[in-house]
Parts: sequence; C-alpha cells; structure tokens
Amino acid sequence: MSDSDGKKTLGVRTGSRPGNVKQSFSHGRTKNVVVETKRKRIVVPKPGATKSAAVSPAVAGKSSRRPAGISDTEMDRRLKAVQAARAREAEEAEKRAAEEKSRAADRERRRAEIEAKEREEKEREERAKVKAAEVEQKRVEAEEAAKRAAAPAPEPAAAKAPRGVPSKPAPAATPRKTDRERDQRQNRNKGRDDGRRSGKLTLNQALRGGGDRHRSMAAMKRKQERARLKALGGSVEREKVVRDVQLPEAIVVSELANRMAERVGDVVKSLMTMGMMVTQNETIDADTAELIIEEFGHKVVRVSDADVEDVIAHIEDDEKDMKPRPPVITVMGHVDHGKTSLLDAIRKSKVVAGEAGGITQHIGAYQVTADDGTLQTFLDTPGHAAFTSMRSRGAQVTDIVVLVVAADDAVMPQTIEAINHAKAANVPMIVAINKIDRHEANADKVRTDLLQHEIIVEKLSGDVQDVEVSAITGQGLDQLLEAISLQAEILELHANPDRAAQGAVIEAKLDVGRGPVATVLVQNGTLRQGDIFVVGEQWGKVRAMEDDKGARIKEAGPSVPVEVLGLNGTPEAGDVLNVVDTEAQAREIAEYRTQVSKDKRAAAGAATTLEQLMANAKADENVNELPILVKADVQGSAEAIGQAMAKIGNEEVRVRVLHSGVGAITETDVGLAEASGAPIMGFNVRANASARSIANQKGVEIRYYSVIYDLVDDVKAAASGLLSAEIRENFIGYATIKDVFKVTGVGKVAGCLVTEGIARRSAGVRLLRDNVVIHEGTLKTLKRFKDEVSEVQSGQECGMAFENYDDIRAGDVIEIFEREEVTRTLA
Repeated sequence: MSDSDGKKTLGVRTGSRPGNVKQSFSHGRTKNVVVETKRKRIVVPKPGATKSAAVSPAVAGKSSRRPAGISDTEMDRRLKAVQAARAREAEEAEKRAAEEKSRAADRERRRAEIEAKEREEKEREERAKVKAAEVEQKRVEAEEAAKRAAAPAPEPAAAKAPRGVPSKPAPAATPRKTDRERDQRQNRNKGRDDGRRSGKLTLNQALRGGGDRHRSMAAMKRKQERARLKALGGSVEREKVVRDVQLPEAIVVSELANRMAERVGDVVKSLMTMGMMVTQNETIDADTAELIIEEFGHKVVRVSDADVEDVIAHIEDDEKDMKPRPPVITVMGHVDHGKTSLLDAIRKSKVVAGEAGGITQHIGAYQVTADDGTLQTFLDTPGHAAFTSMRSRGAQVTDIVVLVVAADDAVMPQTIEAINHAKAANVPMIVAINKIDRHEANADKVRTDLLQHEIIVEKLSGDVQDVEVSAITGQGLDQLLEAISLQAEILELHANPDRAAQGAVIEAKLDVGRGPVATVLVQNGTLRQGDIFVVGEQWGKVRAMEDDKGARIKEAGPSVPVEVLGLNGTPEAGDVLNVVDTEAQAREIAEYRTQVSKDKRAAAGAATTLEQLMANAKADENVNELPILVKADVQGSAEAIGQAMAKIGNEEVRVRVLHSGVGAITETDVGLAEASGAPIMGFNVRANASARSIANQKGVEIRYYSVIYDLVDDVKAAASGLLSAEIRENFIGYATIKDVFKVTGVGKVAGCLVTEGIARRSAGVRLLRDNVVIHEGTLKTLKRFKDEVSEVQSGQECGMAFENYDDIRAGDVIEIFEREEVTRTLA
C-alpha cells in the first residue's frame, strides 16, 4: 500500500504477518483468518475539468458531498433530473391550487345564486303583502268617498264672502277625479310586479335582443307548490312514473334497471332478497325479471326476438298438392339381436362386416326398393344402452317401427326401451322375430314376453303384425317387406314436394376432407343443390348431396335420406332443417338461436341461491372428480358417450366431461387436457401430427377406442382407482390374562394364555374388560418364556406388554386382529 493515500498498513497486535488475523476459541483452539482490505476509490479531477466547474458552480459547490466515482456529466444530469422533478411538483401544486380556486368560485357562485333566489322569493312575498295592503286601503277610501257623497253639500263660498270681494271660481270636480284615478292606476301598476309575464317573449324583447327566456309558468308553479309543501312540513316526493318495460326471454340485470329507470343497486338488492346472488352483469330469466318489474310498480310487455324466425314459412299444404311418399321405417331392438344383419339381408349389403366389434354405434339411413317397385326408407339405430337419444330421435321421425327381437334371447332391457319410444311417438309397430333358424329359438316365448308390455301380436288375436325372419338364411324377409307395405298403405302417407324443403338431422359429423356433414331426412318439400338453409344454430348452402350409396344427386324429395355438404358448423343431431330465401336471413336466424342458447345457459348458471351454493360446496367437498375430454366421429356418438359418463360414479367419485366435440383431436384439445390434467378419449377419431407431438412433449395421455363398451369400461376402471380402499379387519386370535408382572425397564407385562387362534407380534390388539373395549393399540413385546417371538399358537402361554399402556388386570381378554385393504370398484 502507498503512503500517499493516507491509509495505514493493516496489522494486529499479536505480531502475526500483515493480512492475517488470529482468532481464539475455547479449549485453547485458534484459527488464522485472511483479511482483505478494500480501499475507497477517490476520483482526482482532471486538468480540463476547471471549465465545467466554472460553468456548473452548483456542482463545484457540492463536490464535497458527491459520491465516489460520479463524473461531472453524471452529476449535472442528476441535478437536472432533480430540478425537473421539482418543477413538475411546482406545476402540479399550481394546477391543484387553480382547481381548488375554481371549485371555490363555483361554490360561491352557486351559493350566491341560491341566496339571490331566496331574496327574490322574499321580495315577491313583500310585494304581495304591499299590494294586499293597498287594495284594502283603496277599498276603505272608496267607502269613505261614498259616505261623503251621500252627506248634504256645504254652503257655497261665494255666499260667505264679504260684499265687494270678488269670489274665486271653484275648481272643476271632473279633472280632480281623473287625476286621482290616474294616480291610483299608476300606483296599482307600479305595485303589480308578480312576474306573470316573466317567462313570455314579446316582440319588443325579440327586437331589442332581450330574448333570454326564463323559467316557464308551469315551472314556477311547481316550485311554489314545493315551497308551500316544505313550509307546511310535508315531504316533497316525486310522482312515480309507471313505465312499460319490454321483457325478452333473458335480460342482463343492468339492462333491466335501465329499462325501468331504476338504480342498479336497488334491483340487485331486490334480487338478493329473493335469494338470488347476482351482479349487475349477470343474466336472469324472464320469469324472475317479471317479478322484479312488478315489485317496482311497472308494467311488463313480453317481447320475443324470435320474430326473426317468422321468415320460415309455415305453409298449410293443399290436399290437391299432396303426393304419396315412401314410408320411413326405424329398426329398433336390443344390442346384438340382428338389426343391422337384417337390414343387410334386405339391402343385400355387408354393413356389419365394417362395424367395430360387430355392433352398430351410429344411426344409419338407407333406401330400399321392394319387389313391387315401391321405395322404403330404413333407419338403423344402435341397440347399446348408451344410445338412448339416438333411438328416441329415430322414433320421432319415423312412420313405422320394426321391433327386432332375437328368438333365442326374448325381450331384453333395450327392447323394452324401444317399445316405450314407439309408444311415446305414437307410431305403429311390426315385430320381427329374428334368428328363427337357430335350434334354441322359441318364437312363442317372445310373443308371450311381449304381452307383459301390452304388445299383442296377431297370432295371439292382437293387432300388431309379427313376422318370423332369419337374416342368415333370408327366411321371412319377403313377408316382412309385405307387412311394411301393408302398414304404409293403411297410413296413407302423403307430402307436398313442390314447396321449400323441411327435414330432420339424423346424424352429423366433421369430415376432414369435406368439412361439416349432416345426414338429413327430408320430410316435406324438395331439397335442391344451391338451396340456402338454416339448421339449429348453423346455416349453410347446399354445396353437394349424396344418397345412401354415395352417389351425387341434385335434389331429394320427401322421405329421402341424404348427406348434405356446405354447412358453416356441425349441427346437433335432431335439429330441424328449413330452407330460407337469402343468406342474410339464414345468418340472422342462426345468430339469434346461438344467442338464445348462450343466454339460457348463462341464466341457468346465474339462478343459484346462496343456500344452493353452500350445499353444493359442502356436497362436493369429499367428492373426487375424474376429468376427461371426448372427441368422437359423429355428434350422436359424442352425445351418447357424455350420457354414459354421467352415469358412472357414486357419492365419492364421479366423471366430469370437460369438453365434448366432433372431429380429429387438435392442439387446442391437447392444451385444454394439459391445463386440467385430463386424458383425451378419441372415439373413431385420431390426433393430427402436431397434436401428437405436443401431447408427447406435455405428457398428455390420448386413448383411442372404436367400441363404446371398451371406453366405458376403461373410464369406470380409472374412476374406481379414485375410490379409497376399504379397510377390513380379520380377527386371528384371543388371549386371557392370567397374571400381571412388573418388569424393570419394560413396565407391566401380562402373563397370557392364547385361548383361540394365534397371537402375532405385528398384529393390532384390543383390551377387553367385561366385554367392553378399553384400549386399542399395538404390542410392545411378545415373549415365550424368555425369548422374543413373532407369534404364539393357541393353547400356549406367553407374555405381552402394550405400547404406551399399563392399565391391565388379571381376567382381561386380549383380542388380536389384522387389517387389510380391499380395493373397491364401481358397479
């Protein structure tokens, strides 16, 4: 270190070398520590800095307080920043002072206006009093004048005058009276300043430019009335304005308050008193809003935005325009009873061979030409329990139901469900007893079982046709088609093909190459290529149509099933298709329906009381959820899977479908699954390349299924894993305490005799006294003679000591048991 910097050399008193410090500890231990000294940097000003010091005297004056390592430029910059900050503070202070001065001036002006108005009121009252006093005085004067006129006239002054003095002429009475009346009118007009014309605009005022109109007479009267009521001590209340409030099907709380011209807080408070915890931005339904409107004293005018749907013409068909149409036959029955095989035999096709697992999982539409040349439209529905909605849709659009029952299996649960669907739709039924070629077939048992469900076939003197058929050998197929034709003739089915088309969506899917595709059954009119239509919440233009064999067609008449391309989105199965005139109408109707659906969902979610929220939170406190994402090939399958998932679970665990959609698995689905920790279930769909790579990176599980049985079983097994294991106790032995000993270091030890079973060191024990459990725990020790043993057999003596328990007596009974965990599964 140099001597010029003024610092001393580092050293210690013990005489050790510089830079080291010896530390002493107890028991004579020492330790050498290396000490590093950091010098403070001192900046020496350069010779050229004199000029800057002269330019910035403030900097030179404060150089003694300048931090080390700060140059003059940096110091100037910091000082400028400080000065700018102080200038801003001064400007803000001036601005605040000006604003405060302006507010004070406004307050003074308002106070002066109020005082001027009060003075004007007082002056008006004083003038009114003066005027009343003048009127009273004039009345008194008029009475006195009348009395003087009635009195006798005095002698003329000329008679009293001395003789020789000429008499002065008396003043005329008429001019004096005229002057007095003029003075009275002037005084009367002078005192009359009631301001009755203060609010009126005259021609002279307009020409002079003094056309500033003041308050109207009505306003003055209202003000005087309020002042009078206030003087009398009455409350000044505004008159309630009753309004006609237009109420749609769903409305936001703030919009409802705006239409009633009421405060939003009052409306929210009223809703809370009704038990609805909502905010001003939430939506409520029309019934709740009507109660609020009536509570506030307004009138409800129910309106509907559904007027946009009036463009969909409801045509009453004329009888002369009606033409015969093919019947629509829906084939229903239990799973694996041969519905699709029967249709294959009729169509001479092999649909079953291409189905996963040999079961139908989609609703199919086909058209068949009978031997007599007539067309028949068949709808093939799934028989699995999960496809209830599909069967219901098939029954709603059909004319005839063919109930397929296997002769070797008789009536099953889905057979009963199909019967109920047919009865609900009020359509005739034909029973097809299938698999009649098998040895164990018993058609009479089928007919007998159907009697329990009020289905009486013709063979049992009923009115329901029954045909014994075999899809394998082709037996009875002709008789079945004849029965269908006979039933169709009885129904006399007609439709008008020369009108705008109307149909029902049987199934919908998202095709990779073709986009959204809907299978539509035309019910009325003719659907042509190029028609603009609206279906549910979607709309589109018929870009192309394909029949059940995949051939392109230009038009489809009544009872013809077609696949329609050209939609802007995937519709819901069961939606109604209507043809409209323009794209604008179709788009407007679709947007209205989308908004209605969104509002209804929002209103259903908002209409929750506080008690319900608390109850749901308490109920869900101990419930484990298994979240999943479902992507299916068609809308009906996604709906069926969602319904099947809702049935899985109990009070401890349940399955929650976070998202259900149609089409391939995309990156968005993977992102949602990653955020929620849910697996993705793909039903007859696959993930695209980017979605697969992201799923591998994020660790998202994607499972593919082609049979709904496998999907339901796997989800049920995964949900069963969330169930807590069942603890089961197995009693393995009993022992009786014969005597109690005290052992040093152990405590009390019970001398026992194993009377039943076996005593194990690792097992749990209970101490029973008079058949009452007084302790439950584990064993500290188990000895046979002087040796520690793991178990003691029945009939042998042993010594036992309890863990952390000493209150044992002779005659007590020790119960030995083991616990095991049993895995639970969902039924």
